[in-house]
Amino acid sequence: MTLDQWLIIGILLATVVMFLLGRWRHDMVALAALLACVIAGLVDGTAAFNGFGHPAVITVACVLILSQGLQNSGAVDALTRVALPANAGATASISALIGLGALLSGFMNNVGAMALLMPVAVHVSQRLELTAGQVLMPLAFGTILGGMTTLVGTPPNIIVSGFREEAGLGSFGMFDFTPIGLAVAAAGVIFIAVIGWRFVPARKQSGLEGFESGAYITEVRVEDDSKADGLALHEIEAELKDIDAQIIGIVQHEVEIIAANPGRRVHAGDILMLEAEADALKDVLSILGLKLEESVEDDEEETDANEHTKSEKEDGDSEESKKSEIALFELVVQPSSRLVGHSAKDILLRTRYGINLLAFSREGKRSMKRLRAINFQSGDLLLMQGPPEAIAEFAADNGCVPLAQRELRIPSNAKIWQASSIMLCAIAIAALGWLPAAVSFSLGVLASMALGTVSLRKVYEAVDWPVIVLLGALIPVAGAMESTGTAALIATFLVDSVAQGNAIIGLLAILLVTMFLSDLMNNAATAAVMCPIAISISSVLDVNPDSFLMAVAIGASCAFLTPIGHQNNTLILGPGGFRFGDYWKLGLPVQVLVVAVSMPLLLVVWPL
Repeated sequence: MTLDQWLIIGILLATVVMFLLGRWRHDMVALAALLACVIAGLVDGTAAFNGFGHPAVITVACVLILSQGLQNSGAVDALTRVALPANAGATASISALIGLGALLSGFMNNVGAMALLMPVAVHVSQRLELTAGQVLMPLAFGTILGGMTTLVGTPPNIIVSGFREEAGLGSFGMFDFTPIGLAVAAAGVIFIAVIGWRFVPARKQSGLEGFESGAYITEVRVEDDSKADGLALHEIEAELKDIDAQIIGIVQHEVEIIAANPGRRVHAGDILMLEAEADALKDVLSILGLKLEESVEDDEEETDANEHTKSEKEDGDSEESKKSEIALFELVVQPSSRLVGHSAKDILLRTRYGINLLAFSREGKRSMKRLRAINFQSGDLLLMQGPPEAIAEFAADNGCVPLAQRELRIPSNAKIWQASSIMLCAIAIAALGWLPAAVSFSLGVLASMALGTVSLRKVYEAVDWPVIVLLGALIPVAGAMESTGTAALIATFLVDSVAQGNAIIGLLAILLVTMFLSDLMNNAATAAVMCPIAISISSVLDVNPDSFLMAVAIGASCAFLTPIGHQNNTLILGPGGFRFGDYWKLGLPVQVLVVAVSMPLLLVVWPL
C-alpha cells in the first residue's frame, strides 16, 4: 500500500467514527474530511469545492425547493383528503397512509413527504386508538421505501447516477430505478401494512391528546391570589396527588433549586418546574391558581437591542394579531432545524415571533434546566402558544413540523395546479432525456419562483443545506479514493476474501455492507463512499457495473435499524416515544425482505 492509500483510509475511518459518535453534525464531519484530504495532498486545493457544482448536488437542492412548493400549495393536503379512507380499520388505514407516503416519496423528497403526513399519521393513530408510534414508524419506513423508485426520490439515487456518469457510462434515467425499487417498495409496504406495524413497540402516545407521564417539562408562576401562595411544597404535592403531575424544582429570587426540601414555602412570584402530561396542565393551573410562565427572559439588554424591530412588527401586525385566536400547537424539531443547539432565550422567541414555549419533551428524558435555557435537539417536542399564523411562521423559519391538523396551510387551487404541473413537467423533461436532470429541475425552480409557488424570500430556506454541504464535500473525497487506487484495493480485498471471485456473492456483499453503513451514518454519505468501491469491484470481476451501483442505491436507502441512519427515522423519535433499540424490531424483518426481493431482481433486471 502507498502512503496516499494509508492516508485516505485513515481519513475515511476517522470520518465514519465521527459519524457514529454524533458529536458533530454530518456536514461538519464531511467538510473536515474534505479539508483533511486537501491538507494531505489527496485533493487538489483548487478543485476542493468542485463537488458543490456536481449535477447530483444541484439536483438534490432543486428537488427540495420543488417539494417545498408542493407543501406550500396544499397539493398534498388535497391528495390526502381524497386518498385516505375516513372510517376504515387499522390495516386499511395504515395501508392507505404508507402507500400514499411511498407514492409521494417517489416524486418529491422523502423527508418532505414524511413531514407533510406526520400530522395525518397522528390523527389516524388517535382514531384507531393506537399509539402514535405504531403509525409513525410504518409511515417513516414507507416513505423511505418509496424514495427508491425514481431518480429524484432520494439523494442516494441521484448520487449513484452521478458516479455512473463520471465513470463514462452515462447517467441513470428517471425510471431506471423503478423496476427493482417499485417491487421492493411494494413488498415492503404490503408487509408493513398487513403484519409489520404490529411489531412496533406500543410506546404511549406523545400527541396533543395524551402524553406519556412526565413527557413534558413546563414552568408555572405563583400569582398573588394563587392558592399555592404560602403553602409548603409537600402541601402542594398533596393537592396534586390525583393529577398526573409532580414538582421537580422551584425558582425563588432567580435561584433554581432542584429537589427542594418538601417543607420549603412557596410565595407569589416563585416559579414551579413541573413534570406533567399535557392534559394535566389545565388541572394544575385551575386547582392551584397558577399561570404558565412565558418562555422569555426579561433581559433589558435584549429588549433594548430589539425594541425597534419589535415595534415595527407590532405596528404592522397588531390588527391582524388581535383578530387571531390564541392556539396551542405541538411542533417537532427536524434534524436540519436551525433550532438545534440553541435555546428559546438564544433565538428571542417572544420578541421575534410573539409566541410562547409552554412545555418541552425529549424522548421521555427529564431536563433540570430552566425551560428557556434548554438547548433544542432533533426530535424534541415543543408545545407552543400564540396566534396560528405566528406559529406557522416560526415553524417555517426554523424547520419544525406541526403535529396538529392542517391549520398552518391554507390550500389554493391555483397554486396546487401550478406546483403540481411544474413538478410533473420537470420530471417528464428529465425522463424523456430532453435535458439533464439538474437542468430540468433548475428550470422547475425558476418557474416556481416566477409563479410564486415558492416565495423568493423562502426559496433558499427550502434547501437542506447540511445535506448539500455533506454531498459537496464528500464527492471529492470519494474521488480521492478512486484516484489513489484505494477503491480498487478495497474492491480486490472484498473479491478475494469475501466473494472469492464469485460475482453474485460480491454483489450480495456490496448490498449488505451498504445497508450496514447506512444504518450507522447518513445514507447520502454511504452512497458517496460505496460507489467507487462498487465500480472497482465490477471492474475486478469484469461484470456489469450497473448491478453493483443499483445494489448501492438499494442498500443506501434501507436504513431501518436505527434512528440516525435516515432523517425520517430521527423525525419520529420524539413523537413516537421511541428508544434507540426500538427500530430493529420492525426494521430487521424489512431489511431481510429487501435483500430477499432485490437480489433476484438485480440479477434479472441488471444481469451480471
